[in-house]
Amino acid sequence: QVQLVESGGGLVQAGGSLRLSCAASGRTYGSYAMGWFRQAPGKEREFVAAISWSGVSRYYADSVKGRCTISRDNAKNTVSLQMNSLKPEDTAVYYCASRQVRNAATNGYDYVYWGQGTQVTVSS
Repeated sequence: QVQLVESGGGLVQAGGSLRLSCAASGRTYGSYAMGWFRQAPGKEREFVAAISWSGVSRYYADSVKGRCTISRDNAKNTVSLQMNSLKPEDTAVYYCASRQVRNAATNGYDYVYWGQGTQVTVSS
């Protein structure tokens, strides 16, 4: 089992920045790709960003491309999402997820472990 705990969410004005972090614990000795997803009220969960185990491959949703950067520190078992130029439509609960292979994926069904989520609210 892998436990994921997100942090860094909060309330920010449009145009501001936030850095989300996800700490993994438990069975973390494997090679896990990681991803960030979000779910806004009344909407389905959507992909935000993903990173392979090595960090070489990174994927972003079109809606955040150029504004977000995903990174990881395997020595610390953490993955981060730097979000800049935030917009009100970025408001959502953000979830960290991991899958038990090295390659990243953009479909949530490919991820096995999920965190509890952290709320991001962007005011206009």
